[in-house]
Amino acid sequence: MHRIPEQGSAEIKFGAQLIVRESQAAIFFRDGKAYDILGPGRHTLSTMNLPLITKVLSLPFGFRSPFRVEIYFANTKIFTHLKWGTKEPVAFKDAELGLVRLRGFGTYTMRITQPLLLINTLVGTQGIYSTEEIEDFLRDVIVSRVNDLLGEMLDTVFNLPAYYDELGAAIKSRVHEDFARYGITLLDFYINNITPPAEVQKMIDAKAGMQAVGDLDSFMKFKAAKAMGDAATAEGAGGDAGSGMGLGLGAGLGMLIPGMLQKTMQEGHLPGTKKMDCPACQAQIPMDARFCSNCGHQIVTINKCLQCDNDLPAGANFCMSCGTKVEKKSKKCAKCGYQALPEANFCNECGEELP
Repeated sequence: MHRIPEQGSAEIKFGAQLIVRESQAAIFFRDGKAYDILGPGRHTLSTMNLPLITKVLSLPFGFRSPFRVEIYFANTKIFTHLKWGTKEPVAFKDAELGLVRLRGFGTYTMRITQPLLLINTLVGTQGIYSTEEIEDFLRDVIVSRVNDLLGEMLDTVFNLPAYYDELGAAIKSRVHEDFARYGITLLDFYINNITPPAEVQKMIDAKAGMQAVGDLDSFMKFKAAKAMGDAATAEGAGGDAGSGMGLGLGAGLGMLIPGMLQKTMQEGHLPGTKKMDCPACQAQIPMDARFCSNCGHQIVTINKCLQCDNDLPAGANFCMSCGTKVEKKSKKCAKCGYQALPEANFCNECGEELP
């Protein structure tokens, strides 16, 4: 954008020559409003090619030449690699981290397609005259939309890399509408990076490292199983050399296998282990347990099968040896002597906990 004269207004006479270069447009501006526009070429100024400003100046009094106007030259070429970015970090409410301040930057490509509209909206109403001021204004529009769409589309910065394309397309669509109101067409929009503070980046790296450790555990199990199969094959075909390799492999597996077995035992995956519910806390315990490992409740009782005299665990409905149905006996309260129902846990008379 270039203004002639740079300050105030100039006297223009009819018959004067005006040269407009390629990819430019000359806009005649007076009293805060743009009137006529001339495209590329050499123009002899007259009432024919300046009809609007001629009409305006002729209304209050007879039109006289010379007349005072301002001329703006707008460049209509495609502007590439224009930069946008946040001057200050913008606040983002993260679902996992709370309030996080983000910085973002990128590039965009635009073109002035309606110079008359641009002059009337930015120059006439906003008082923006220079190219630098117009770029600053457009940059503020972009950053405002970036901030809005981050809150609408993103829950946490941990998912940010996966949303770059969708976020860029949404911002371009929204900013394209904003630019169109000023006679500007947004052609391309790119997000180069959106970065959180250094301490948040460390948290992201730590989370990624924890996920990698989980994947590494599965990978090492697979490699160990594959190595055992390879070692068995090599032992039959390689003789002493295979035995030597097997010794080295066994040393490594000797450290890996116990950990894998311990994890399997902790997860309760040992075959053949039958479970039952603790009658007190409902925790899973082995069928032959004498006490609950979770609450310490005594599991073994004096109940015996009337058919085969086999010991019965608490809560059994049938004998595990002969299948005879167990006749449940009422529970006697040790405090007040009340005979409670077999499935009762507390005495109905005094509230004492029943065995």
